[in-house]
Amino acid sequence: MNRRWPLRVAGLAVVLLAWQISVPMIGMPATFYPSPADVAQAFVTVTWEGILPSYVLDSIGRYAAGVAIGTTVGVTLGIAIGLNRTTSDLLAPIISFFYAIVEVVWIPLLVIWWGYGLKTIVLAIVYVSVFPVLYNTISGVRAVPQVLVNAAHSLGASRLQLLNDVIVPASLPQIITGFRIGASFGFRGLIFAEMIAASSGLGYLIADSATNQQPARTVVGMICMGLLWLFIDSIYLKPFERVTIERWGTVVSAGTRR
Repeated sequence: MNRRWPLRVAGLAVVLLAWQISVPMIGMPATFYPSPADVAQAFVTVTWEGILPSYVLDSIGRYAAGVAIGTTVGVTLGIAIGLNRTTSDLLAPIISFFYAIVEVVWIPLLVIWWGYGLKTIVLAIVYVSVFPVLYNTISGVRAVPQVLVNAAHSLGASRLQLLNDVIVPASLPQIITGFRIGASFGFRGLIFAEMIAASSGLGYLIADSATNQQPARTVVGMICMGLLWLFIDSIYLKPFERVTIERWGTVVSAGTRR
């Protein structure tokens, strides 16, 4: 892992150098095409004024709430639907229909119904994050080998024991995969919703700065958005997915190979 950092730093340096060189070549004022120095200055300003830390915390809180609710709803409905093939076949086209309607389309309606603010933003995140979890949970439940179910029944397992000891563990790798996909979709939903229905957050910073012709601040918001997602994905989602999949035997770790 450590050997990759010099290459990553070098790649970043090349991008920054190309960006800096392009500024005089393009010849546009900073109000249209900011330089790395302009963006750095804007970062210092919004941080010193307390705007950026406050907005980042607002975005994290909304994102965490939306993904938590979306995951809970997706897993619960996915297990309930996956356990009944008739219900699964009946609801499949309805789920696909709503899955095709992206959250951006819903945001204007949510604003009409609930106004600007936390509720609209969280609902948008829930909407966009619930479907990947739902799909993967249904697939995971329906893919549980029947021989495992029959074995549990033959040992006298109750429905609750069957669910806790067989269905959920066997489905967990796919559920976690759905959770990670839903979490990534939810992050984009967060930014879209904040651009339209918020008065704070990274999405609001990006949209508001562009409206006021402050592209350096817009780029600051974009960079912080990317860094925040890299942090969430690398520190929380990837390790969680890896540990879960290895725990339930889908992946054989290097230490267990013979």
